[in-house]
Amino acid sequence: VHTYDAAQVEKDAADRPGDPQAQIKQADVELISGRVDEAFDRLVHAVRRLAGDDKDAVRVHLLSLFDVLPADDPQVVKARRALSAALF
Repeated sequence: VHTYDAAQVEKDAADRPGDPQAQIKQADVELISGRVDEAFDRLVHAVRRLAGDDKDAVRVHLLSLFDVLPADDPQVVKARRALSAALF
């Protein structure tokens, strides 16, 4: 993440909303920047939009981001609920 060009990553995510890797990279930048809700929301929305392997890649990455914060953190709890709703 530290090697990412944040401006380019943001542009790529905006230009390619259906690209799971672009969304994952942008979420990583957001998380590192302290914009946790934005990162989680971005990936939950990507899970809703995508299908198949792309959807699964985003879901797995989002689950890994949940591990960055304590399991009982309100942001994680909220995002877990949103992910569950997006999947079912």
